[in-house]
Amino acid sequence: MKIGVIIGSHRKDSQSAKVGRFLETALASRSGLHTWTLDLGKTPLPLWDESLWSNGPQWSAIPSLKAELDACDGFIVIAPEWHGMVPAALKNFFLLWAATGELSHKPALPCAVSAGEGGAYVISELRMSSYKNNRLCWLPEQLIARHVKSLCNEDASQNEGDLHDAFSARCDYALELLLAYASALKPIRNAGLIDHETYMNGM
Repeated sequence: MKIGVIIGSHRKDSQSAKVGRFLETALASRSGLHTWTLDLGKTPLPLWDESLWSNGPQWSAIPSLKAELDACDGFIVIAPEWHGMVPAALKNFFLLWAATGELSHKPALPCAVSAGEGGAYVISELRMSSYKNNRLCWLPEQLIARHVKSLCNEDASQNEGDLHDAFSARCDYALELLLAYASALKPIRNAGLIDHETYMNGM
C-alpha cells in the first residue's frame, strides 16, 4: 500500500512539512507500507490555465506527478490556515486533477495546521470545495495541529508534553482509519463501476 502526503504550504521550510514528516514517520512503523511526499513549498506547480489541456511546456512534470498519484491508495492532505483559508498552492493542486483518476475514489485524511487555536476553517473549506470533479473521498475524521510550534518537533525538548502526546495519539487513530479506508475502497475502483467518460464532472 502507498500513501501520498500532500503538503499545502508555500513555504520552503514550513510547519506543515514538519507535521508531514511526523506523520510519515508514524506510517513507517507499519509493514508493507510506502509513502510519497509532494511538498508544494519545495516543488511549486504552475498556476492552472487552459494550456494544461494542450500539454504546454510548463506542464512537463505532470506525467511523472500523475504516475505517483495514480500509484497511491490514499492521501494525507496538510493545509496551514492562512487568513482563515487554504493556501492558493493547494487549491491550485486540486484544480489540476479532474476526472482523470489520480485522486478518484481514494480516501484522504485532512490535516489542518495552526499556530494558535485555529484550523477549523481549513477543514471546512477542504470538505466543501476540493473534491467535486476529482472525486477524492475525505474521511469523516480529521486532524488539526493546533499550537503547531509545540508539536511534532524532532527535538523532543521543544514539544509541549501533554499537547504533543494527545496529538500523537489522535494521529495514530486517524492513520489506522485511513489505511482501513484505503483497503476498503480499492475493490470499488477495480469493480468497473466508475465512468468518468460519461460523467466527467460532479454535480
